[in-house]
Amino acid sequence: MDAVADGPDEAVRLTAWVRGQVQGVGFRWWVRARALELGLVGSAANLRDRRVEVVAEGSRMACERLLELLRSPGTPGQVSGVVEQWGRPRGDLVDFLER
Repeated sequence: MDAVADGPDEAVRLTAWVRGQVQGVGFRWWVRARALELGLVGSAANLRDRRVEVVAEGSRMACERLLELLRSPGTPGQVSGVVEQWGRPRGDLVDFLER
């Protein structure tokens, strides 16, 4: 990760690509609900290769918690892996959308 944030309250942008059985099982809805509970904005979108791309902006602590939840056994479907990328927030997101 770049030197993006100095502390748990610093704003960051998390992009996570989730693979496994994650389409058609309520996964995007579940991600949206968890993200809203954490005060994050962003989106969860199905990709053509059957992965789900999750983009979230907010505090580092909230984004790290969302990443933990994406990797937890409590997700809908079955997650076989998550690849993450961290960056600076763009500030262009106002809600959390399912796409």
